[in-house]
Amino acid sequence: MRILNFGSLNIDYVYRVDAFLKPGETKPAQSRVVFAGGKGLNQSLAMAKAGLPVFHAGKVGSEGDFLVETLRQGRVDTSLIARSEQPSGHTIIQVDDQGRNCILLFGGANQDIDESYVDHVLSSFGPGDYLVLQNEISLVPTIMKKAKMKGLSIVMNPSPYTKVLLSYPLEIVDIFILNEIEAEGFTGYSDPHKALNTLAQRFPVSQIVLTLGEKGAIWARDSERIEQQAYSAQVVDTTAAGDTFSGYFVAGLVEGYPVSKALDLASRAAAICVSRPGAAASIPWREEVH
Repeated sequence: MRILNFGSLNIDYVYRVDAFLKPGETKPAQSRVVFAGGKGLNQSLAMAKAGLPVFHAGKVGSEGDFLVETLRQGRVDTSLIARSEQPSGHTIIQVDDQGRNCILLFGGANQDIDESYVDHVLSSFGPGDYLVLQNEISLVPTIMKKAKMKGLSIVMNPSPYTKVLLSYPLEIVDIFILNEIEAEGFTGYSDPHKALNTLAQRFPVSQIVLTLGEKGAIWARDSERIEQQAYSAQVVDTTAAGDTFSGYFVAGLVEGYPVSKALDLASRAAAICVSRPGAAASIPWREEVH
């Protein structure tokens, strides 16, 4: 069993502000820090730091060497990462005094995934392996279909949410991990319980994890439900909290944990993550979580 994360690699430019900018407003930033990030990179690090054998596939531009090195230092196999003539993906992130964030995303090399590269990556994987996906790279539907034909189990974090996700072959997803905004996009319901019930009815054989921030998370499959409370923490930066939760939840399931124990593991890891600044740098190692 191996984990293939076909995902984004971004350079994160993080600006500290007292409050998010409003239209037409100009204000000085309290600080600026550059981090390795991207939902794909963050989730690969989380799974690897949790102890899973993780291979990352994706593309970087000429300035992206430190992104690859960050993964290597986190014990992720980077042999499948390719170079693009496009600049590396990057984000502009505002973090306010309450630790909340808003993110402007530029795709860059993440949108340079082509079918020949997909075939090359998937040629090394088969039944018993897991594919983890987000929505920050190109050709996601193609990757999903080809992976399922090869017998991989698919874990989907449909973030960032866009309407194009509705055209993806979602019926072949084994595990959904999504937040309230993404759940509302799929269902039209802002009430998380209504949204979760709708998703569970639409995908009755899939596991669905709805993350609720400081309110915890709820797991569903058909009519089954398991709730998980969040652990309290001094919030510094929530940027990679969802990615940390996703990575550790997958790690728990792959290791054979019951769902309740996998949820608890993920919640502990996310609580540590939000107490630290940055994205990749804030993801804890397994021994810290224990």
